[in-house]
Amino acid sequence: MLVYFYDKTFEGLLTVVFISYKYKKFPDRLMQEGDIAPLFTERTFTIITSTEKAGRVWKALEKKISKRACRMLMHAWLSEIEGSDEIIFRYIHKAIDSSTRMETNFGDKDVLEIAQIAKKVTRERHHLEQFVRFQKASDSIFFAPISPAHNALPLVINHFKDRFADQQWVIYDIKRKYGFYYDLKSVQEITFSEDPQWINGKLEDHQIAEDEKRFQKLWKGYFQALTIKERINLKLQRQQMPKRFWKYLTEKQY
Repeated sequence: MLVYFYDKTFEGLLTVVFISYKYKKFPDRLMQEGDIAPLFTERTFTIITSTEKAGRVWKALEKKISKRACRMLMHAWLSEIEGSDEIIFRYIHKAIDSSTRMETNFGDKDVLEIAQIAKKVTRERHHLEQFVRFQKASDSIFFAPISPAHNALPLVINHFKDRFADQQWVIYDIKRKYGFYYDLKSVQEITFSEDPQWINGKLEDHQIAEDEKRFQKLWKGYFQALTIKERINLKLQRQQMPKRFWKYLTEKQY
């Protein structure tokens, strides 16, 4: 068994593709640096990520598959599903070697799996667009903590930049410990050295702007007034709105 170790970045994966073609040695397993190789491993190589090599692979790939297929590969990477990098590797390998476009060949297991995984990430992107909820802090910056099932945050940043262009905001993925800050001009990625106080999804009372407190109170009252208790269907609610988002919704805070 041949194992390649790399840094588990997308550029790193593309570098793996480049090296495997250069030396005609295609790995049986892809693992993160520092992991223990499986039993019966015969050879291992550690691949150093190269932006230049990764870029060459991506340009070659763009000539072999459509833009839609390229987006699907990116979505599959953001899924963070165990083993998805090996599926992506095989997909790219087949795409480069194929004399025709193979992205619609759903009889191929890897092509089908990439489409299915990408669909899950696209669904999570839609969930974020629907269920991200901002809370106005005392400094007038709007905070929205999230913890999506897949790493879909980068896919929705332009949506929120366009929709909330007139206010400063932070969307922070508390599961992956990074987020984005919009300062009315541009968006930049941020991280916190320590977990913020609002890590569980809600600002502390002293951190919330006064008008935000009034709005939340009015919204809860409106929601409760419209609710017909006899018609509450929690099963249907969970189908339409995954329960993992409930803790971020004002109307679900009692």
